[in-house]
Amino acid sequence: MRRLNFIPALIVCAIAAPAQPVYDVVVYGATAGGVMTAVAAARHGARVVMLEPRAQVGGMVAGGLSGTDVGKREVIGGLALEFYFRAGRAYGLERHLQEIAWMPEPKVAAQVFREMLREAGVTLLEQHRLKEKGGVSREGDRIIAVHLENGTRISGRIFADATYEGDLMAHAGVTYTFGRESTAQYGESLAGVRAVTPSHQFAVDIPARDEGGRLLPEVSAEPRGEPGAADKRIQAYNFRVIGTHVPENRVPWPRPGGYDPARYELLARYLTAMTAHLGRPMKLNEVSLLRVIPNGKVDLNNRGGFSTDFIGRNYDYPDGSYATRERIWREHEEYQKGFYYFLANDPRVPAALRAEINEYGLARDEFVANGHWPDQLYVREARRLVGDFVATQRDLQTEREKPDVIGMGSYNSDSHNVQRFVNDRGFIENEGDVQVPVQPYQIPFRVLLPRRSELANLLVPVCFSASHIAYSSLRMEPQYMILGHAAGIAAAEAARSGRSVHETDVARLQGTLRREGAVFERGLTFQEEALAVIRARFRAPVPPGPRAYERLAPAAR
Repeated sequence: MRRLNFIPALIVCAIAAPAQPVYDVVVYGATAGGVMTAVAAARHGARVVMLEPRAQVGGMVAGGLSGTDVGKREVIGGLALEFYFRAGRAYGLERHLQEIAWMPEPKVAAQVFREMLREAGVTLLEQHRLKEKGGVSREGDRIIAVHLENGTRISGRIFADATYEGDLMAHAGVTYTFGRESTAQYGESLAGVRAVTPSHQFAVDIPARDEGGRLLPEVSAEPRGEPGAADKRIQAYNFRVIGTHVPENRVPWPRPGGYDPARYELLARYLTAMTAHLGRPMKLNEVSLLRVIPNGKVDLNNRGGFSTDFIGRNYDYPDGSYATRERIWREHEEYQKGFYYFLANDPRVPAALRAEINEYGLARDEFVANGHWPDQLYVREARRLVGDFVATQRDLQTEREKPDVIGMGSYNSDSHNVQRFVNDRGFIENEGDVQVPVQPYQIPFRVLLPRRSELANLLVPVCFSASHIAYSSLRMEPQYMILGHAAGIAAAEAARSGRSVHETDVARLQGTLRREGAVFERGLTFQEEALAVIRARFRAPVPPGPRAYERLAPAAR
């Protein structure tokens, strides 16, 4: 294979500099995983450009998901741990003999991500979206350039798709999937349509039709499907809204355009039925999960039978056109704004619950440019790569050790409901939620790679190669960052050597990751070693530039 010259980060040739440079690493998508991919590659000497389709950095971590899904905290290391350590520094936690801020406010998370990119010397280009058609140029088994809607062409040696949607990998022509596999496909007992869905379910029977025989809004007329069968349904999306009870920072719940209280008829009936069932009105934390975050704020999420998840309304999102996705995005925003407005104002809502939700409102100092509404839809799952290796249920439960380990996961198998249907008794039922505990498991490098026969210079740290069930645990933001760390180092080395990403020296990669604080085994001792690396980095600040880690003091290595 032809060897390629490696271009060190931040070195600009003054003589005959090309108008459009060839970057060593091109990262598409400024999600948390994308930021870590870019930062890791740049710290290892690569000239890196990050292309973000929108004007937002940090994905869900800076987009409302402040109640971090950490699982077992001691398995989080490397750049992921550094991010939360930096967040702790942003809050001055060292004054209180603390170091890690696991639940930073969105504005603080965004600040930390941008700081990391800037220090590493990454070129960040926001509002640079792939052309909807013809977005990728290939020569043989390599991507050579991407083409953006604004007319820009970006050439590169190694590419990383770090979007939630997997658009770059899809444009590049690699194999991918979406939806749910059957139980038979990979031998997964949790796969496919669920026979019983106990969590986030209706605790009381509510007839699916009104007194006139009409199906209630937000209920599908489609049959559930056979248990264990595959389908193309997608687990529900929502926005992770940031609320506050601090009066001077509180904005009243907005009334969305076209608001119609009739669409929340099921919610009204649900609240009435649950009041009788519980012997009291439901509390806000029972209809929308509250996670307390700093400065009088809460991260609001889905909880229960009818909540902020817009169930069944995202099926066209993964493979949808840009226009289709924008429509789905708007519909989710209108639905969820209406949900909170209904709870805060409708007379059918119990007075105690109305009073409680009106103690809160949107946080005035978050998402200022977007009317204080989150600027990232929680795309919990869209496309998934299908590589030569596909992580499945057994990799979470019984085959938890991996020779090519690059990090660890530990969060439950956690998939949200995918449909709300009429059961055979005529009542409303949700289907698809999976909540199954796991023991900490090792994540293999192989999940980042497309099939060897398809593409040689693409890494996928977000829409990686996993079944729906394996993805349901691996999809947590700390794990995206862990995968991004490994992807960035591998990308820098592949750009330097000219080899395929499949030819990555995994043992060398593992050694580098360990020196940079990655955790491959569960235990507080291992995370303490990781923290020692990070503390040393902050005691001896390193100027941006190539080989940043190699210029650390010996104690940090």
